[in-house]
Amino acid sequence: MSLINTQIKPFKATAYHDGEFVEVTDATLKGKWSVVVFYPADFTFVCPTELEDLANLHGEFKKLGVEIYGVSTDTHFAHKAWADTSEAIKKVKYPLVGDPTHTLARNFEVLIEEAGLALRGSFVINPEGQIKLYEIHDNGIGRDASELLRKVKAAQYVASHPGEVCPAKWKEGEKTLKPSLDLVGKI
Repeated sequence: MSLINTQIKPFKATAYHDGEFVEVTDATLKGKWSVVVFYPADFTFVCPTELEDLANLHGEFKKLGVEIYGVSTDTHFAHKAWADTSEAIKKVKYPLVGDPTHTLARNFEVLIEEAGLALRGSFVINPEGQIKLYEIHDNGIGRDASELLRKVKAAQYVASHPGEVCPAKWKEGEKTLKPSLDLVGKI
């Protein structure tokens, strides 16, 4: 069964954010657009490249009213140690959520049970707490933050323009489509 349009499940976790440990819950994600990005583990290879890529575009996400949450099955203590030692992770200004109980990874269906790690999963959640899009990768395949940003813009556009849809490769300001009988067979 797809997670699209499902409500996020209740959770409570601790994150490392701006030099502090903070609580993050399902309620934290509601009331604004959120992006939850799962990654396998701290102190690894592809993960810091992705988190740094997101950090470089964090300001663009913030302009859209979107907060990013990085999540791995590590603890919030490991996140702090990683931020203290990695130049890439020092750039991260969004919360890094610890999920040592695997609650979040199970809730979002990205847990690799036998490894105790998460797959690379990206989830866009609307202000009502519904998952509007997600993408899950094998752990050897890194993501592109600019493509995720484009998808967030498309999700926000569709949410604020009922009856319109965004075609492939749509970018902000480009033409959208209004599905109708007149379009059938004309695209």
